[in-house]
Amino acid sequence: MTDPAKRQFDFWYAVSQTRVIRMPERGLETFGSSVVNYHLITENMDDVNRVKVREGMIESYKPAILTPDQMRKLLLEGFGQNEASRYAEWLQEHGEDLTMLKYGFAVRKQEHREYEIAEGLAVATDRVQGWLEERNDPSAALAVGVEDPWEVCLLKVMMDVIRRSAPTHVRELRKDPQGHRHTVEAMFREAAANPARIRELGSQLKEFGLFEEYQDRFFALVRSRG
Repeated sequence: MTDPAKRQFDFWYAVSQTRVIRMPERGLETFGSSVVNYHLITENMDDVNRVKVREGMIESYKPAILTPDQMRKLLLEGFGQNEASRYAEWLQEHGEDLTMLKYGFAVRKQEHREYEIAEGLAVATDRVQGWLEERNDPSAALAVGVEDPWEVCLLKVMMDVIRRSAPTHVRELRKDPQGHRHTVEAMFREAAANPARIRELGSQLKEFGLFEEYQDRFFALVRSRG
């Protein structure tokens, strides 16, 4: 059985040794899932002139703002009863001033592949980076990490991607917590291209309770298609 202390050391060692060379050009979606195509390079410790490249896909799920009650349960675990009570009261009063996001992601194993390059780490990294530039994939990420545990390196990649995307997510989710306005904007674009979708747009606006807010724009669209 692996020593827990060693597992913890290996985890933090992998995190500290992971360098993200290329971030995806686009951030994670606020109102839907996103995909990051990862390319992870690790050095063969037995042969400095040979590296392993792993490629695959990480799907990140739609982020969500934690409510003050969810934050309280998450943050106060482990506190004594009196301490927890005081912090719970403070969170209840100031919860609206705090914003915490919940993220989830999964590595798609079926998309994973690996291969070796018979070159040193620096040369191989430049080579892979050149390939990515040629492919022009806006969802591509490139990182250099450790062979064991290499899966932890992917966590570091995703944390860096999330850290960059989070301010935009906070701003957009505060304006549109349920994503209704995001859906409405997409439906307006669809209805402008396909008049048959106008009736569906009107029904959706009423269901969301947003018809009054969008009615001038809606009727302008109706008239333009009349």
